[in-house]
Amino acid sequence: MDGRRRRGELRIYLGAAPGVGKTFAMLGEARRRQERGTDVVAGFVETHGRAKTAELLDGLEAVPRRHMWHRGLEFEEMDVDRVLARKPEIVIVDELAHTNVPGSRNAKRWEDVEELLEAGIDVLSTVNVQHLESLNDVVERITGTQQHETVPDEVVRQADQIELIDITPEALRRRLAHGNVYPAHRIDAALGNYFRPGNLTALRELALLWVADQVDVALQRYRVEKDITDTWEARERVVVAISGGNESETLIRRGSRIAARAGAELLVLQVLRGDGLASASPQSVARYRKLARDLGATFHTVVGDDVPTSLLDFARGVNATQLVLGTSRRTRFARLFDEGISASVVQRSGPIDVHMVTHGETSGRLRATLFTRSSLPRRRKAIGWLLALMLPALATVIGAVLRQDLAVSTDVIDYFLATIVVALVGGLGPALIASVLSGLLLNYYFVPPIYSLTIAEPENLVTLIIMVVVAILVSLVVDRAVRRAQQAARARTEAALLASYSRTVLSHDRPLDRLLAKVKENFGLTSVSLLEKQGEWTVVACTGDDPCREPGDADVNIPVNAEVHLALRGRTLPAADRRVLEAAAGQALLALRQQRMATQTIAAERKAATTELRTALLSAVGHDLRTPLTSIKAAAGSLRAPDLELSEEDTAELLATVEESADRLTGLVDNLLDSSRLATGAVEPVLLPVGYDEVVGWALAGLDGRNQVTVAIAEHLPDVLADAGLLERVVANVVDNAVRHGNSGVTVRASTHADQVELRVVDHGPGVPRGAEDTSLFTPFQRLGDRDATPGVGLGLSVAKGFTEAMGGTIRAEDTPGGGLTVVISFPAEHR
Repeated sequence: MDGRRRRGELRIYLGAAPGVGKTFAMLGEARRRQERGTDVVAGFVETHGRAKTAELLDGLEAVPRRHMWHRGLEFEEMDVDRVLARKPEIVIVDELAHTNVPGSRNAKRWEDVEELLEAGIDVLSTVNVQHLESLNDVVERITGTQQHETVPDEVVRQADQIELIDITPEALRRRLAHGNVYPAHRIDAALGNYFRPGNLTALRELALLWVADQVDVALQRYRVEKDITDTWEARERVVVAISGGNESETLIRRGSRIAARAGAELLVLQVLRGDGLASASPQSVARYRKLARDLGATFHTVVGDDVPTSLLDFARGVNATQLVLGTSRRTRFARLFDEGISASVVQRSGPIDVHMVTHGETSGRLRATLFTRSSLPRRRKAIGWLLALMLPALATVIGAVLRQDLAVSTDVIDYFLATIVVALVGGLGPALIASVLSGLLLNYYFVPPIYSLTIAEPENLVTLIIMVVVAILVSLVVDRAVRRAQQAARARTEAALLASYSRTVLSHDRPLDRLLAKVKENFGLTSVSLLEKQGEWTVVACTGDDPCREPGDADVNIPVNAEVHLALRGRTLPAADRRVLEAAAGQALLALRQQRMATQTIAAERKAATTELRTALLSAVGHDLRTPLTSIKAAAGSLRAPDLELSEEDTAELLATVEESADRLTGLVDNLLDSSRLATGAVEPVLLPVGYDEVVGWALAGLDGRNQVTVAIAEHLPDVLADAGLLERVVANVVDNAVRHGNSGVTVRASTHADQVELRVVDHGPGVPRGAEDTSLFTPFQRLGDRDATPGVGLGLSVAKGFTEAMGGTIRAEDTPGGGLTVVISFPAEHR
């Protein structure tokens, strides 16, 4: 013994959400240990009113809590001093992420737990995944609820034991609905907000993944502590590499049997060459993808010019333990120049086991030969074949015509020149034919014995061999140069396309639709679809005819992630195009997220505006509702008072007060309801011809102070196209506002201007500040800049503006000459 105090052990019960049963499981473990004779006390347990949880506390010693006051309220916290003084073997401390009341021994409860552990006391505690510091922001994005109480991940990771308390979202919602989590008055709100099925599923996945990561960390920690360096195959993973050829189905099925016997995870991988050679048809790939899915495997695609390196990088990246490959199709002669993919993978696989599977395509044709792998354009190769026949013949004619003047060495140079020209133009195939034909013609026409193919001298054979070698070398150099030029041109094109896609995402209002249209146009496709898996595959956005509904329907399928795929239809594309398409697919996902964020921003702004409107409404109508209600109550009380004798005049006056106050309430409620209809877009006007003189008469009929209004509207004015009922409300609100705020009489007159008929409501009141005529004047809850104490919530002009615009008219305000305000209502004239 070194005399050091033993540190206590920490056991944490981790849950995805409140109510999964963390505290219940913790108390169950505490009772089991108590029954085995362990000294267990409850330092702090919160039952949240749950009866079954409270039952488990019966019989457990509870350390008295510490009572504290903060801002006039009393709180209870764990008394760390009493727990240390009691020094039990195990203490139960609920809610590890809890923030203590200011003035406590420590700011956070996990700091209290650290003290108990340092004192040698074992601790049982609980925490939800949303309280983990690293996941706090993720949970907020999922649930929309910010968690202010967090605990550092390292505190939880250092626990000696972490037990995940898991429950399905459906079971948790049933538990919540039965009242086992929250009281009845909180159930509906909880089910509709935090405890939605999607939220709970996401939280559950976060918890499972976090615990799985901790298992890997614990395993690695153990290996480091024990100095274990050998590879541990903790889980078998089998990768089946296919080329897309006819042998692929055999390889997938053989890999499935190997994985089934080992209880391993199966992954099917297709490596596409960057140059697009020997790529499988989309129909074949779709068939193999479906077969892999039917066999319980996942299908993956990577692009790389070096196939063995790409294959091994993928295998190591997924921690594969076994590789399944098909045997090589190459002939023995071809293997002299290139050992092939299979042999290269076996040599570089390291600890990964490699299975070589024979198949019926092993002895088939070569997929690519020196003749077919040329990068030259078809037209250039056709010219090369033509020159392969013409140039040796031309050299022969020249040599024959000038036989007396030219030496044999000159003829040899002519044939060499012909071979080099053919190699430069047509590549390897035509160059080989030209070199062989040149050698034969040189030997037949110019090398003794003439007119015979007999090779009498060894140097003649050497000349023929050198011609073939020169043809091969020059052709390879030309092919490499053309290949590099093509790659450079493709790289420039890819860069231009990627830049174009990036500009599209950044500069357009609807970037996703425009991006898909660009992809369709750039690659000559008939349709492009962005698919998202939401239970079933859903077309998020598409362009073109007959878009794909599922990834399997596509000619080319580009997975962005497991849930989002870019599906293309129209033609088979080379493997090299997949690099650009994968980048375009990533840009499409970015555009989708940007589009959804914009929608969410608009919704948030609308919600904020609604909240602001509601706040302004409550602030504005509070006084204006209370005033007429107070008048009505006071008048009604006076009328009902048995000991108060009222004359007929007093009674009539009180009744008039009741009626006036009721009318004021009616007008206020009408304006509130109209504002609500405008906000929800429920106003649907019926436009018919109506005269201003009629509408003004209707509006003034029910208006207080109508005796202050002078109407000057000529009967010969044309009718306007408007909704008579809505226009009456507009005029009534504008005139009422003028009567209440004007210092003297109000004039209503009308006139025509161009094809518009304008109604002017003129007052000579204080007016409004310059610049506010068309801004704050028509803003809800504004009353002439709120400069006076006139009753009203400032909705009248706002409603008038909303109704006018809904009918296709305009309303504006301007200064009255000599002082005051003129409101102009304008509608199109009816053309008879």
